[in-house]
Amino acid sequence: MTQKAKFILVGLAGVMAGAALTVNLSAMADKDAATALPVEELRAFTDVFARIKNDYVEPVEDKKLIDGAINGMLTGLDPHSTYLDVEGFKDLQVGTQGEFGGLGIEVGMEDGFVKVVSPIEDTPAFKAGVKPGDLIIKLDDTPVKGLSLNDAVKRMRGKPGSTIKLTIARKGTDKPIVLSLTRAVIKIRSVKSQLLENGYGYIRVTQFQEHTGELLADALNALYKENKAPLKGMILDLRNDPGGLLNGAVAVTAAFVKPDSLVVYTEGRTEDAKMRLTASREYYLRPMQADYLAKLPEGVKQVPMVVLVNSGSASASEIVAGALQDHKRAVVMGTRTFGKGSVQTILPIGNGTAIKLTTARYFTPNGRSIQAKGIEPDIVVQDPSMPSEEESLGIREADLDKHLSNPNGGEEPAKPDGEIKAPPAGKPGKDGKESAPVKPAPLEPGEVVSKNDYQMNQALNLLKGLQILQGR
Repeated sequence: MTQKAKFILVGLAGVMAGAALTVNLSAMADKDAATALPVEELRAFTDVFARIKNDYVEPVEDKKLIDGAINGMLTGLDPHSTYLDVEGFKDLQVGTQGEFGGLGIEVGMEDGFVKVVSPIEDTPAFKAGVKPGDLIIKLDDTPVKGLSLNDAVKRMRGKPGSTIKLTIARKGTDKPIVLSLTRAVIKIRSVKSQLLENGYGYIRVTQFQEHTGELLADALNALYKENKAPLKGMILDLRNDPGGLLNGAVAVTAAFVKPDSLVVYTEGRTEDAKMRLTASREYYLRPMQADYLAKLPEGVKQVPMVVLVNSGSASASEIVAGALQDHKRAVVMGTRTFGKGSVQTILPIGNGTAIKLTTARYFTPNGRSIQAKGIEPDIVVQDPSMPSEEESLGIREADLDKHLSNPNGGEEPAKPDGEIKAPPAGKPGKDGKESAPVKPAPLEPGEVVSKNDYQMNQALNLLKGLQILQGR
């Protein structure tokens, strides 16, 4: 029996341009794959292989044919299973540290084009105005059609300081958009925090990385120290967070719920694909690591909370939002999330390469699968910085070809309890002129969220209202 390192991840579809999807820190032994081989189908494969070797118009290396066959086998399953060559596997492992080179785009593949899932905050792509749902149709002068996702990502990577031209097709825009981006070494601090005003804290998690739990604990301690009193309310911002490490999601949830509360569980065909992860130190700490959540300020597990989400909130961020919602620990506000509810396992195959294989679905503590549905907010609040039509067209799991079905039946999201209408954007006003989307004010030094962020302000108003009701 061969022993292979096996890693669990809950990252988004595709591979980051200049990074890779994130993996869990723990490894498990693989088991025997005593499956009968389909002789007739394998004979057909070898016949095709021989025909290509003998009759194709140009000589083709064996490795290229085999790699292409493996990649086709995996990409034909679902949007998240794929083949990682030597470079891709190395990048995946490096990406969990929060530093990599490239553009900073989470991408997938659709109709032969690279589709942007989410630009990562504070990266060249984000600053250039790349948006979720954009289709990248050309890289410099090379058409994307016909390239594999890995090939396209390789072209977007490169030496920091070098430039690349992206040609983008965007819904609602007649002509392609051409953007020139300068590659950079992208360092992502996954947790940012700010005291909004006396008594009210704000924490943004941009990605779930190896040290996200520790950074969250530092942020909470800093907020309580700056406030010099217990907080009255907390906003946890998971908007446009594409996911990441599963143990990072468990750590963030464990900071706010009772010890040993169920965070997430998984169901798959094999026994080792079935897990129950609770708010316990063994599920978020590395071996021999001190528990950074043990010394959190008093009141963290009781402070009223609002969790902000949108269509760019995926995977690990949906696990956190779903767990806090099921435990009635927080009010979830914003718009419906991405709906990525499957678990991928990284299986190294012995020659420096690996396969990323979907092995399970995950469920919230109350047994909800968010696969192709997403987390529906308790209170829907649209973002007025973009037209509502654009928000409704944002890419989600259900839009991806070959996406897994939802085991709970149906993929229609549940109806929310309430909705706060944003000020209309892009609509004719009383004077007949079309109003422009509300743009957030530029951040001032030391700020991590705009003062006129509409969704954030609605969350803050809700927390103040809850404080008044508690006082009564």
